[in-house]
Amino acid sequence: MSEQITHFDATQVVAYQGEPGAYSHLACKQTFPNWKSVNCATFADALQMVEQGSAYYAMIPVENSTAGRVEEIYRELRRTQLYVVKEHFEPVNHCLMARHGMTLEQVKRIGSHPQALAQCDSNIKALGAKNLAMYDTAGAAKHIAEQEEADLAVISSELAAELYGLNILKTYFNDTQGNTTRFLVFAKQQKMPVFEAQQTYITSFMFRVRNIPAALYKAMGGFATNGINMLKLESYMVNGHFTATQFYVDVEAHFQDPAMQSALEELRFFSEEIRLLGTYYADEYRAKSK
Repeated sequence: MSEQITHFDATQVVAYQGEPGAYSHLACKQTFPNWKSVNCATFADALQMVEQGSAYYAMIPVENSTAGRVEEIYRELRRTQLYVVKEHFEPVNHCLMARHGMTLEQVKRIGSHPQALAQCDSNIKALGAKNLAMYDTAGAAKHIAEQEEADLAVISSELAAELYGLNILKTYFNDTQGNTTRFLVFAKQQKMPVFEAQQTYITSFMFRVRNIPAALYKAMGGFATNGINMLKLESYMVNGHFTATQFYVDVEAHFQDPAMQSALEELRFFSEEIRLLGTYYADEYRAKSK
């Protein structure tokens, strides 16, 4: 972990991956404005802080509206026993920034996290610049603040520019408007809200189907016949084996909804393993973006 803290109340701490000024840091400030945000070097470190009781929550990005899913998270989900208790959607305003005195015409290389580079690909090409993959958006800002590189600009947040004393060359550098990252908040204890029919909930879970023909089709059939709206279905390999495929699912339903229970009963029949990650309130952003 990149920051050591002592004498704090862990019930008021949220961990995130990246340097201060990262979009995960912004998400923490938006969701838990009065809490202490602690930066970690990796996603695994942030989750481990919660597992060890050094933080109450971990704020983890899982997908972006432009660049798609954050692949690394799905590997970490198999290694942790934490629960999802909340989702948060953070609008992304990528800024192109550099040290003071540098002009846009001098930019030959643009560095940032690969996700941010993908989200700004067309604008980078329009400048005729080359991509430079770096481990973190805010880390990229910190790098050029500490190391003078004549032709290098970076993509990061306005907060990072402020924290590291950099000059913003272009705001809204992302290729598409409405670029948004979805975060999940992880906790050690499951915090399932009480089921109320009028509320909108998201339930997240992982499962592995039995190795039989049409197993996935049959496993998913119960959600269609019970009127459960499936929001997300992602597949990934388990331990590098092509025959063992794990799936991550988000559905618009409460775990205790009778229709959801009927769908899960059918899923269990065709699956070897099911792991509930959590049921939580749907973020207001979902209704606004419809």
